[in-house]
Amino acid sequence: MHRTALIVVLTLALAGCAVTPTPSTATLPAGAFGSNADNDIMAINTAAWAFANPARTRGNLINAIHAVMAIDYLAGELTASPRWNTMSPLTKLEMLRARTEVRAAVGIAPDAPSQAVVNALLALAANPTQETATRVLTPPVFTLPPKQILARLDDLPYLPIAARASYMASAQEFPSNDFQCFNCN
Repeated sequence: MHRTALIVVLTLALAGCAVTPTPSTATLPAGAFGSNADNDIMAINTAAWAFANPARTRGNLINAIHAVMAIDYLAGELTASPRWNTMSPLTKLEMLRARTEVRAAVGIAPDAPSQAVVNALLALAANPTQETATRVLTPPVFTLPPKQILARLDDLPYLPIAARASYMASAQEFPSNDFQCFNCN
């Protein structure tokens, strides 16, 4: 009995040490959000602002594209970059859940590489036309026809996980701030 218990305890201890794979992570060019500011901070602020209230992106394709791009980028970046080691693991997990929620709402394949998603959204933001959408919003990365994706971007619904994850990340973007997020730990 003691030997079996010891084996179970050792197995659980080793499982706790297992390395979880880094989620798909995109890189962004400088100025990806229309500013020369830090892309990570811009992504956090863009997502927090946009997903707090759907009216902020409704009818504004560029704002919606930037918001979706921010969530997709942050889901990987917050976990992969050592810069964000002090950010709560719960916030990072919520951002991964937000990526799933946003992708489902827009029509992006759940398993699409983040770089492919971000590249397509950057191209669309640079030239937000039906022609560009037809060229870049294609399978296997996108699961719906371009016209339908544009319609969804034009009228993003309230996405509670994205709103919460964005808020949590914004509350922790500067580790020296005094803000205490009791739900983040």
